[in-house]
Amino acid sequence: MSRMNEIKLKLEQNFVVQNLEVLDESEQHRGHSGFQEGGESHFRIRLTTASFKGQSRISCHRAVHAALGQELLGAIHALALELDIPAS
Repeated sequence: MSRMNEIKLKLEQNFVVQNLEVLDESEQHRGHSGFQEGGESHFRIRLTTASFKGQSRISCHRAVHAALGQELLGAIHALALELDIPAS
């Protein structure tokens, strides 16, 4: 399974997702540290979920990291998170 698909699966299993985009931005980092030929080294996650309601920004980021797990995080060089709580 690709890292992108693994990210999507883990987030969908751990949160009630209203919107989820996982973007592989690896090609934008060609020639920079951590770039891996074939991509899947730099990701941006856009996630909207009510699961974040009442949590601090740091708590939300920690929740995403916990959902992804250390093994997957260790295989990714860069991860940008855009997290949102849906309007009521």
